[in-house]
Amino acid sequence: MQDLEQSVLAAADGLVAAFAQHDRVAYFSAFAPNATFIFHTLNRPLLSRAEYEAEWSLWEKRDGFRVRACRSSERHVQVIGNVAVFTHRVDTELEFNGKPATADERETIVFQRESSGEWIAVHEHLSRLG
Repeated sequence: MQDLEQSVLAAADGLVAAFAQHDRVAYFSAFAPNATFIFHTLNRPLLSRAEYEAEWSLWEKRDGFRVRACRSSERHVQVIGNVAVFTHRVDTELEFNGKPATADERETIVFQRESSGEWIAVHEHLSRLG
């Protein structure tokens, strides 16, 4: 079980690192095409990776959105067969139209183990703290 938890943490680390570097290609490749997303900043769920990618592009164009850094803490992994639930606290440094912003949030990412043994994210839920 420890090895499974470590492999989930490695998948989560890769996803968080790509997000922290505003590396769209690496970040979105960590999600399955049919992944779903719930963000406290939106009034609706995003029901596919393509929907999230379109929203991200809108944020970049409309809001000058950039991720500057992201730190993960209070990490926990729960493995249930070929599914893993990863929860953590994320402290993110962002930029909107050249102005810095920060976000302190809780996040749940659900991973599914593929036949290759790799973990891919199938759901993300982001909640505001405080």
